[in-house]
Amino acid sequence: MTQAITSAGTSRNNLLMIAAGGVISGILTPLLPALIDQIGGPGQLRISLIAVPFAVLVFILARRFSANPLWAAMLAAIVTMIAFVCAVNAAIFIEGQTAGAATVMRYLLAGLTGGLVGTAVMALGIGLLPAGPRIAAAWWPMLITGTLAGTLLALDNALGLDQISFLYPVWQAAVAVRLVMALRS
Repeated sequence: MTQAITSAGTSRNNLLMIAAGGVISGILTPLLPALIDQIGGPGQLRISLIAVPFAVLVFILARRFSANPLWAAMLAAIVTMIAFVCAVNAAIFIEGQTAGAATVMRYLLAGLTGGLVGTAVMALGIGLLPAGPRIAAAWWPMLITGTLAGTLLALDNALGLDQISFLYPVWQAAVAVRLVMALRS
């Protein structure tokens, strides 16, 4: 009984540390565009470099909480950067397609779409790794969490946030926790 309590406490502490890592990477994410804009290069590459803090966290999580080899954890980080580019492009596309709607509605829809696309690309890419869960049900909590957290894009827009964000820390913390839960299943 004591061992079960200890392991549950350790698990809870691990999840809190993972969430803290997501918050830290989420705080760093909106600070990078100013630095990356000074670096030349194609727009999609620059967008993917903004995802480096979260990609590093995903690398650590894929390495620590799954039986994936080093190359697979690196591939998980690259998939995360690709997912970020896909999410940003999807959100921009939806925001542009809803030009006649109220601003809040446009950003809510864009956030939902970006959150879903980002987590779906991550789930698909990481699920195909050697130790990735192949059962779709293992990924549903991450997909739902990422999609719903994407709505914070509307809050960021309403508050006029640029160098700081509510979206990135919350989204990255929540998705990181759900990723570990999926990897453990």
